[in-house]
Amino acid sequence: MDQQTSKKGRGTLCCIIGAACWGVSGACSEAFFNSYKIDSAWVTAIRMLTAGILLMAGTLAGRKMKLSAVLKDKKGCLQILLFSLAGLTLCQYAYLSAIQWTNAGTATVLQNLSIVFIAAYVCITTQTPPTKKVTVCIILALIGVWLIATGGRPGSMRITPTGLFWGITAGFSVACYSLLSRKPVKKWGSIPVTGLGMLIGGCVLFISTQAWHIPADLDVRALIYLAVIVLVGTVGAFTLFMKGISMVGPVKASLLACLEPLTATALSAFWLHTSFSVTDILGFACILTTVLLTA
Repeated sequence: MDQQTSKKGRGTLCCIIGAACWGVSGACSEAFFNSYKIDSAWVTAIRMLTAGILLMAGTLAGRKMKLSAVLKDKKGCLQILLFSLAGLTLCQYAYLSAIQWTNAGTATVLQNLSIVFIAAYVCITTQTPPTKKVTVCIILALIGVWLIATGGRPGSMRITPTGLFWGITAGFSVACYSLLSRKPVKKWGSIPVTGLGMLIGGCVLFISTQAWHIPADLDVRALIYLAVIVLVGTVGAFTLFMKGISMVGPVKASLLACLEPLTATALSAFWLHTSFSVTDILGFACILTTVLLTA
């Protein structure tokens, strides 16, 4: 086996494990919200602040970013701030809220609508009409959302309007996250920018939600769930997946990322006994097909 093949193999494994870790985190979030009546904003604040501290500690220890250089770059600071608040923070909060109001599988699949929002953004900003492939993707995405929301029955709703709203918002926010991250990531690197973004967003949420008031009913099991959400689903998953992207490229990585909704759905069904109908599965398939076609 030559060095290049070995590198691609390691990169593929990193992407697979990273995507699976995101799926595990989604299922743990669902289990957490099923067992404890705690607002998703509090969980998001704890998740982002802890992950931000850990990622920045690793970044500074490895000397991958000089904070003094970032602070002197006013334009760069503004880009990271926008990425943190309009992209990363909204993405984290919307996703956890979608899980709280629906389930891990549905929330994770709806989050993949981001690819459609990005395609629409490119068409608008470049003033070019959508290609046949993009048009098919948009139609499939709309059909998928309709099947998940109504179960294929016009006039009925199988999930709450709030859950649907946060699921679609999660997809939109992931698109914002992807687009707003391009310039700062290109300049400073993905993990340093994400760590700083997590830290900023975590501090804002921690203060605004007064997250220092710890809910009274937290026990050891709750702390284990939170540890998995933060360490496995945020720090570990992101670090592994971004390492995988650097080895295999974004196209293959985006295909391997489909393991996230598959893992979340499987765990939600077999571990948490969440029931999914045939129309749910068809809706999931429609939305995930948009990712495959776009990739």
